Amino acid sequence: MSNMWQISVPGSTANLGPGFDSIGLGLSLYLKLTVSLQDKWEIIHLDDNGPKEFELEEHLLYVIAKKIADQYGKQLPACRVEMASELPLARGLGSSAAVIVAGIELTNQVCALGLTVQDKLNLSSQIEGHPDNATASVLGGLTISSMDANGVVDTLHVNDIDASFVVYVPDVELKTSESRSVLPEQFDRAYSVLASANANMLAASLMARDFERAGHYMETDLFHEPFRAKLIPQYKEIRAAAKANGAFGTALSGAGPTLISIIPTAIAKNFVNAMENQFPEHQIILTKADEYGVQVNFGRLL
Repeated sequence: MSNMWQISVPGSTANLGPGFDSIGLGLSLYLKLTVSLQDKWEIIHLDDNGPKEFELEEHLLYVIAKKIADQYGKQLPACRVEMASELPLARGLGSSAAVIVAGIELTNQVCALGLTVQDKLNLSSQIEGHPDNATASVLGGLTISSMDANGVVDTLHVNDIDASFVVYVPDVELKTSESRSVLPEQFDRAYSVLASANANMLAASLMARDFERAGHYMETDLFHEPFRAKLIPQYKEIRAAAKANGAFGTALSGAGPTLISIIPTAIAKNFVNAMENQFPEHQIILTKADEYGVQVNFGRLL
């Protein structure tokens, strides 16, 4: 292993509407770690998308790296880690899942664990509690997943997603836990059948790469968006404006407060300009699906 190497992990969006806790999409927005071995642990954030003040023992990256080393009976060597992130915290772009996947990969490298892709899917999804963001960060592209009671993940993975995505990031954080607390404990059967049919249609449309139809089903969620909408700045307005400007569909990114639209790549520039004019309070980012998932680079630094 060279003395310095880099781990790159894509952020992700989860759910895409009704694909609740199951559908994820890796985005070309990255968490990058530059790692080297040294005498004592040091984690350095190169931007504002990390905690300002932290105790090493409480830093998520260290917690995960140590947990995985312990789980495999290995001694975790001290590292210097520089972290650069394009993922704003607590905004629904999978920042914690990306750190979890990075922590697993860090230990995989420094402890020579030889983890398989399936190991990485299982470990990251078990720690996250559901497989949507975690699988998307491990694999990139579109993932449709289920995790059984034993924490084993089964994933269908689709690459070459030929559409563009626009995310609208408001200047407020929303912790997933807070956003979960507004969800009902149960739904009646007829309601559940419709909710599940919409999720099936979303998954099938995405697998068939029928993005126009996928966009329609992104806007039909009954599992979480109706209850979370009131927590989200300009939820209705952004959905309506995106549709008027040619988006296929718009949904919450994860638990929010970020929204995401799927749009035809051909209209990307005009679409973003129009939305920036209408929603100056939001940071609006044009992105595409990531194709690679977690990557480790030992050669020339990226």
